Amino acid sequence: MWNKEKNIVRTKDAVDGSWVYRHAPLPVRPYLKLARVDRPVGTWLLLWPCLWSLLLASDGVDFDLALIALLFAIGALVMRGAGCTYNDIVDRDFDGQVDRTKSRPIPAGEVSVPGAWLFIAFQCLIGLTILLQFNKFAILVGFGSLFLVAVYPFMKRITYWPQAWLGLTFNWGALLGWAAIRGELSLTPILLYFGGLFWTLGYDTIYAHQDKEDDALIGVKSTALALGSHTKHAVAVFYAFFVISLIAIGMLEMAGIIYYTGVAVAAGQLTHQILRVRIDEPDSCLNIFRANIGFGWILFITLIIDKWY
Repeated sequence: MWNKEKNIVRTKDAVDGSWVYRHAPLPVRPYLKLARVDRPVGTWLLLWPCLWSLLLASDGVDFDLALIALLFAIGALVMRGAGCTYNDIVDRDFDGQVDRTKSRPIPAGEVSVPGAWLFIAFQCLIGLTILLQFNKFAILVGFGSLFLVAVYPFMKRITYWPQAWLGLTFNWGALLGWAAIRGELSLTPILLYFGGLFWTLGYDTIYAHQDKEDDALIGVKSTALALGSHTKHAVAVFYAFFVISLIAIGMLEMAGIIYYTGVAVAAGQLTHQILRVRIDEPDSCLNIFRANIGFGWILFITLIIDKWY
């Protein structure tokens, strides 16, 4: 499935100094790359809606909640990895034609397609083991995301809005987190889910601007191509819808001043992203995309403090 004598190519947008290239054993490096372990931002972006939802659903912060959060963190890591592996199998011909993605393990020849399928099965087994630790309703909710994951790689072939489908997929944890605590769903997690959709639509539109020239040449569609020079204004609208959903959640949950102060700070961070991003500079787009990890921390810490006080 891979050649030991071959150097493992560093993925173009990997985190500088990633431990994957410095410390991971050579035989597993291509698979860690395939799971995007060298680019952890996606795992954070998948995990944040889960953690926000857990905190909103809980009565307080305690050891049991921390244990559930740990399970979600492991689940986010392996299921994001499985989703990326599946995406790379489906998109292997496209990836080989795009400068940023041609160094991915499958087009680079580091992992075979059969090897990638086996790796998906391994990751999904871990994810299933974690999901089975929750209540029956949460298990059903978890399985509900599989259709979204299976269809996502094909959306860029049929619509200029694949980022919206990614939003539906990546924010499923907003529903699952609440279900894992409460055993049911209510308006709060639904608002968080659809609000998160607009958050993803914003940050992934910025991310897509890295590939817009290659995408246009090979026929791949994206919101970056659809919105073009109007991207900043559109992202401002997307982020505004997300902030409005957070305010509505605060009203539903009868949150206090701590919550609204944190939401205001988080909104300021999103505004800063829009002001700073330069959509024609790939490095700027990547840095602003990664800044959403910090946004997630702001909201996460806000919810923890709100629960304490």
